[in-house]
Amino acid sequence: MITLHFVDAAGVTKDVKAKPGQSLMQAGVDAHVKGISADCGGLLTCGTCHVFVREPFDSQLPAPDPDEFAMLEFTATPRAANSRLSCQIQLTSELDGITVDLPESQH
Repeated sequence: MITLHFVDAAGVTKDVKAKPGQSLMQAGVDAHVKGISADCGGLLTCGTCHVFVREPFDSQLPAPDPDEFAMLEFTATPRAANSRLSCQIQLTSELDGITVDLPESQH
């Protein structure tokens, strides 16, 4: 198990235990993290699992593919340099301790 840290817009952190191999989005949904809407269920068609990945993990992730990059243009909260769709982040043991900030709104 690895530990994930979801920080909401008010600065409140929810720590979640997850198994490597699933997506960050699925771990958040399974743990009922408010702020991960995941309306499309991880199919990369809605942008409602937008997160801001903190360092050092942001620079360790592979770059977004063109589809993810394009979908980030349609998020409710404007994208930032560290914006990612959590459905596209596959959890590995190297991501143990990852911290992501949630936008104020996904809609």
